[in-house]
Amino acid sequence: MSISQATGAVFVDAGRPLEVRRFELPTLGTGEILVRVAACTLCASDLHTYTGRRKSPAPSILGHEIIGHIAALGPDSPRVDQAGETLSVGDRVTWSVVASCGECFYCRRDLPQKCAAMMKYGHEALRAGRELTGGLADYCVLAQGTAIVRLPGDLPDAVVCPASCATATVSAALRIAGEVRARSVLVQGAGLLGLTACAQASAMRASQVICCDMNRARLDRAREFGATHTATPDELSETVRQATEGYGVDVALEITGAPAAFVDGLAQLRLGGTYVLVGAVYTAPPVPISVESLVRRQLTLRGVHNYAPQDLLAAVRFLDANRQFPFASLVSDWLPLAEADRAFHAAEEAAALRIGVRMTAT
Repeated sequence: MSISQATGAVFVDAGRPLEVRRFELPTLGTGEILVRVAACTLCASDLHTYTGRRKSPAPSILGHEIIGHIAALGPDSPRVDQAGETLSVGDRVTWSVVASCGECFYCRRDLPQKCAAMMKYGHEALRAGRELTGGLADYCVLAQGTAIVRLPGDLPDAVVCPASCATATVSAALRIAGEVRARSVLVQGAGLLGLTACAQASAMRASQVICCDMNRARLDRAREFGATHTATPDELSETVRQATEGYGVDVALEITGAPAAFVDGLAQLRLGGTYVLVGAVYTAPPVPISVESLVRRQLTLRGVHNYAPQDLLAAVRFLDANRQFPFASLVSDWLPLAEADRAFHAAEEAAALRIGVRMTAT
């Protein structure tokens, strides 16, 4: 029996319950692919929108950490994924958070994640005939210019769902950081991104992986993800001094977004060190920086927001090749689409790193 409608949990406004609505499946346009969503994990940015801490287009279908199965291929849609593997109906896939045009100023300068005509999954206002752009629905329409990666069939949903946001963002940060092998790496924050950064740095054979967080329980978990040293902010300077023989770390990744963490992290870099900033995606007070210190210490500062298609492929390959890390344990619970509101409330709990939503129709 053919299916002509989809169900979505629609975000209308902060403080209001999600509204379950039915939508007609659209006729696929040039380059589009219809995916039957299997599962979606809730990212912190989803929570910020849901609670009103961040303004986003509404009404919309939230969710961008998504996996699913190809249901239909539109005209001139991609027939191979980022690895050059053939795409067919039924394939289990994930895809980039941003669809890009490939032709604008930023795309031509290797910044497709900042495309001037971008479409961002889980962040788009509903448009007639193009409502299915988020993960909290049983179908999603992939726009032309979306990077797609076919998934190994035996990678658990809990492991691979965050790949298209958290894991790929960390892959981008470490790519930009440069050489990590035999280097010391500081990871500030032990949430899902921070734990992923510890694991990726460990897999890249970093000599030391130092994880800093205020939460002792999260620091204990960081050891399971490759951290060789852990510290609270108060302990950080002494921990770095001992771990690096007083030189400071080669690379630091700031994932919390807290201004105080940035100041602390900057002080931990060795001469010629690199600082990659990931977490500051919300408004916060400015911090003072000594430009003279940056110059004399020959530091490199880089920001990462979203990621490039190559980083999504690297993320999936990392998860496939490094199954020793307990990523599945980071998704605390799975709820059906009909209980998406309860999933958001559960995700607000301090202990939850990720809560997942499964589509009962799959």
